[in-house]
Amino acid sequence: MARTATARVLLRSGVDEKTGEVVTARVVAERVGWVADLVAGMATGLLAEYWNVDDVARLASGVDDAGRVLPSNAWMALRRLGWGVTAPEGVRVNDRIVRMAQEQAGRILRGAHHRAEMVAGILATWPADPDRRTLTEWDAVREAIPDARSLPSSVIKARTRQITAFLNENARLPVDVFDLEDPPNAARMLVLAAVDRQQATLERADDDPARALLRLQLPVRPDPRSYADWTWVACPITLPPTVPPDAVLHLPTLRPTTGPRGDRTHADLAFSHPVPKTQRKGHTTALGVDWGLNTLLSAGAVHRQDDGRITALGAGRCSGPVG
Repeated sequence: MARTATARVLLRSGVDEKTGEVVTARVVAERVGWVADLVAGMATGLLAEYWNVDDVARLASGVDDAGRVLPSNAWMALRRLGWGVTAPEGVRVNDRIVRMAQEQAGRILRGAHHRAEMVAGILATWPADPDRRTLTEWDAVREAIPDARSLPSSVIKARTRQITAFLNENARLPVDVFDLEDPPNAARMLVLAAVDRQQATLERADDDPARALLRLQLPVRPDPRSYADWTWVACPITLPPTVPPDAVLHLPTLRPTTGPRGDRTHADLAFSHPVPKTQRKGHTTALGVDWGLNTLLSAGAVHRQDDGRITALGAGRCSGPVG
């Protein structure tokens, strides 16, 4: 079976294919940042326009007005619904840049549906004392929220505190989550999974499976006025050892950042590779994970020896029955 994972890599340099000039990591981050600003601006505009209960429910329904199933890709689903967006006046971008904006906005709007259902359930069963629900009130709120039986109580409590703060400030309960929260701003990133070869390509090097080449179109100015202001930049990537040599590489998500080390571009690189199908029994190694009080997670791995003993990997030995 196939497993998909993600590795974070750094774009250290590039080559402008039009001029042949070497592009430094700082310039690559600057150009990626220009595109990310354009995409984030368009995505934020989409979020502001469709941040309401009716449109989010329409997208979450999974079908369009004609009853056809919406595509799984968020940008395609938004286009099926007629939710378009254009670049700022005077700026020239190709359709793939618009796709990335629609993809990012669509993912956020799809995720908002669960929050909308949760807030609606809490409002419909608003307790007499928001700081201390009775057992009956806990049962009522879990019945009102879809699939809430497995929802941690802390999540419901956090939303209740958020609604209480709104109530104290506005002297009324919010109508829904879209009244409770302002439209979010889109992050500065490029979801290259939404584009095709006319915007970006990624290929592994023939002579070295630990290296790959990312080619993408980037502007030479923050406000490109024509297609001539866009050029192909080839960025070599060194793959970490966690990426198997036979893994299939997928276009990454680029995140330009600014820090003490200067402007940088990180790439969240997804890859798929075959792994043995997981069996329900017969395992000899187990990993136990638990929530910690002072740390987020506490974990430990153990291995069952041939004689039945259990060895704690890297932390001595412990004996006991195998569960």
